[in-house]
Amino acid sequence: MEQAAGGTPDAQSLPGCYRHPDRETGIRCTRCDRPICPECMVDASVGFQCPQCARGDAGTGHTPAASRPRTLAGGTVAADPRLLTKVLIGLNLALFLVQQAVGDRFTDRLDLIGQAYVPLLGSVEGVAQGQWYRLLTAMFLHGSILHILFNMLSLWWIGGPLEAALGRARYLALYFVSGLAGSALTYLIAAPNQPSLGASGAIFGLFGATAILMRRLNYDLRPVIALLVINLIFTFGWSGIAWEAHIGGLVAGVVTGYAMVHAPRRRRALVQYGTCAAFLVVVVVVTLIRTAQLS
Repeated sequence: MEQAAGGTPDAQSLPGCYRHPDRETGIRCTRCDRPICPECMVDASVGFQCPQCARGDAGTGHTPAASRPRTLAGGTVAADPRLLTKVLIGLNLALFLVQQAVGDRFTDRLDLIGQAYVPLLGSVEGVAQGQWYRLLTAMFLHGSILHILFNMLSLWWIGGPLEAALGRARYLALYFVSGLAGSALTYLIAAPNQPSLGASGAIFGLFGATAILMRRLNYDLRPVIALLVINLIFTFGWSGIAWEAHIGGLVAGVVTGYAMVHAPRRRRALVQYGTCAAFLVVVVVVTLIRTAQLS
């Protein structure tokens, strides 16, 4: 039975731990004053707390989220560490099926094009016409079965482990920042009438971030570097590939990935999401510059 808080324990009548009544103890929680045994003691800035107060269940101490396990980048460890990767793959596959069912009219409305007359739509289309959404929607479209197969396999192999290492929010931010950076560079450099589509910009960003993560963990970088080199060879050695999206995504992925895994703990969220915000500002500025050139 728990002793009254005002009692004075002595050598013959120490109170029992409130969680383990059979264990006598002379230690009390500094917040709720309940007796706690060594197994239940949680270090605090002053003295010790019971597990309940340390979790915040008593209305004091740390919140429950503070005691959850964290990833290397500070994200919350999820029950399914590949959930967002599965969702992204499913979204890409669903839109590819829509492309196949509806045809080029659907693709021409959403792919990345600077400014050009599109015969199927009977009008001048493009980002320069105010259709900024194309920078995003083009990331989820693909030109062939081989194109989407290669990209989705890469997304599964690279994205899954990276999502587990970063946490969902940071992984998703990295994915979209890399993809948008690739789209913006394509819009800036490529011919305005050259359509572009695919998740490659975002995936190259994941490649870059994976290299940074492996370097941070002192893993062997040779496998990921070899895979990246092979992809770059295909990028510049095969016609019809938007190399601008690959390079833009890769640069964004390397920089953002470095911010994700090397940010100081006290300012981690500020550095991580601040870097993402800075890239989004760059995307907006580049888009405005190119639109002015084409207007």
